[in-house]
Amino acid sequence: MAGLPGLRGTEHIGFTVPDLDQAERFFVDVIGCELVYSLGPYRADDDWMAEHLGVHPRTVMRELRFFRCGHGPNFEVFEYEAADGARPQPRNSDIGGHHLAFYVDDFDAALAHLHDHGVTVLSTPTASTGPSQGQRWVYFLSPWGMQLELVSFPHGKAYEATSKVKLWSPREPAE
Repeated sequence: MAGLPGLRGTEHIGFTVPDLDQAERFFVDVIGCELVYSLGPYRADDDWMAEHLGVHPRTVMRELRFFRCGHGPNFEVFEYEAADGARPQPRNSDIGGHHLAFYVDDFDAALAHLHDHGVTVLSTPTASTGPSQGQRWVYFLSPWGMQLELVSFPHGKAYEATSKVKLWSPREPAE
């Protein structure tokens, strides 16, 4: 059998922010996630940080907080004190570039909510074509510039009519 034995799915997505309190306010108050727990700080006097995390050995993990955001993977959000200095946040086009996509039932209401909270929304919503037809999406930014996406396809996507395998969807989390 190919792949990881016993694989069930993505348990969490971890990322680093410059200000954990700001991130908590954004993810709880604007997005609607729930804070579950926090831990830290952690600092090592040996090479543990380099060996286990691939960072400078004197880097300090100030704190991390776990959030649950509806159905889907949890978020493990870190604030570090990087001993060798922080690097710029990658764009989507950079190696390691990424974004988080939030599925919503009512795209227009969610978009209005972002605007009401002063969130920077990039351009206007896009209606997908081809296999993703039926989906609308738009990118927006967290207060620290992290790329996020609002997405909705309440009646499914075009590819679903003919594909034997379907992408996991928070619309139907048990499937």
